[in-house]
Amino acid sequence: MKSLKHQRGMGILAMLAIAVMIGFFVMSGIKIAPGYIEYLSIRDTVARVAEEFNEDEDNISSLRRKLADYFNTNQIRRIHYRDVEITRREGDIYINANFEDRIPLVWRIDAVVRYDDLEFIAGERRSD
Repeated sequence: MKSLKHQRGMGILAMLAIAVMIGFFVMSGIKIAPGYIEYLSIRDTVARVAEEFNEDEDNISSLRRKLADYFNTNQIRRIHYRDVEITRREGDIYINANFEDRIPLVWRIDAVVRYDDLEFIAGERRSD
């Protein structure tokens, strides 16, 4: 019973280790947040271009021009409009803006964030 009375709780090293881990995750979140916010802007921009597509008036090159204009207006820098794949399959035009973002965290440690939900069919309304 005597040894239980001497136990006071967590030691200074354990608290320091937990503080370092929490600090690492907070720093990672702070560094990743701007990329995620820009991803939200990219998603809205590509979805807007897909929704505004008019089959009678627009073609693939006009979609590229609209993307270039919107990316320039919204100051999107993580992906270039030329990296967005616009293809015609089975009579529909698909816009695929999926990309990966590599964010340097500390020394040789990088975070790779994959944004793979950026495929839209031109002319269709978004459900979310």
